[in-house]
Amino acid sequence: MKRLHVITPVKDSIDSTLETAKAILGSELQVPFTYTLYNDFSSPENTERLKQASEELGFRLVNLSDLTSHPSPNYLMILQREQETCLQEEAGLLIVESDVKVNPDTLQGLWNGAKERPESGICASVTIDESGTINYPYLFAKGKENQVIDSRKHCSFCCSLLTLELLRKVDFNELDASKNWFDVTISHLSLQEGLHNYLFTTLPVLHRPHGSRPWKLLKYSNPLKYYWIKFTKGFDKI
Repeated sequence: MKRLHVITPVKDSIDSTLETAKAILGSELQVPFTYTLYNDFSSPENTERLKQASEELGFRLVNLSDLTSHPSPNYLMILQREQETCLQEEAGLLIVESDVKVNPDTLQGLWNGAKERPESGICASVTIDESGTINYPYLFAKGKENQVIDSRKHCSFCCSLLTLELLRKVDFNELDASKNWFDVTISHLSLQEGLHNYLFTTLPVLHRPHGSRPWKLLKYSNPLKYYWIKFTKGFDKI
C-alpha cells in the first residue's frame, strides 16, 4: 500500500457525521490519504449542511443522488467505486462509519498494523461506548483488551482498513447485489483467500450504534418489532 482512501457513508445523522469527519481530518496520519464522504440520499437540508461542511473542513463530498436512482443504502456501489480507484492508486481502503469517532492515533495505528502483518486482509478497531466498555458489534472481545486478535469472526466496517492485498483478491463486482451490508461476506472471503482479519483492541474507537438508522436500535429494545420490520420491509440484508 502506498496511500489510504478513507471514506464515510452517511444518510442524515449529520451532527454525529461531522464529529466523525473532524476526528478523521484531525488524525495524526503520516501517510498520504484522501477523505471522501458519501452522502447516501440524505434530506435536502442535510445535503446542504454537508456541502457547507465539505467546503469548510476540506473533505470530498460525493452525493450519490447524482450517480444513481437506487434507494439507500448504496454500500455496494460505494465499495465497487472505491475498489477500482484503490487498485489504480495502490491504496488501502479505510472505512469509518458515521456513528464512529476515531482517536488521533487510530488511522495510523491501523496502517502500521497492516504493514507489520503482510498477510492481513482486514485490520479493524474495536468499538467502545462512552464509558470505555467494548460494545456491539465486538462483544466477543470483552476481556481481551490491549491485544491484537487474529479473528475468525467477522470484522465490522465500523472502523476497518481493507488492505490492498484483499482488494486485489476479492472482486466486489461479484458480491450479492440483493444484500445491503457486506462486512460479514467480505470478512469470510478474506479468510477464504488465506488472509487474516485482525481486531485491534489496542485501538478502540467510540461507537454509537445505528446513529443514522435509529430503527435498528429496536434490535435491543424490541427485537420482535425489529425482525418484523427487517423481514416485511426487506431491510438490513447481510
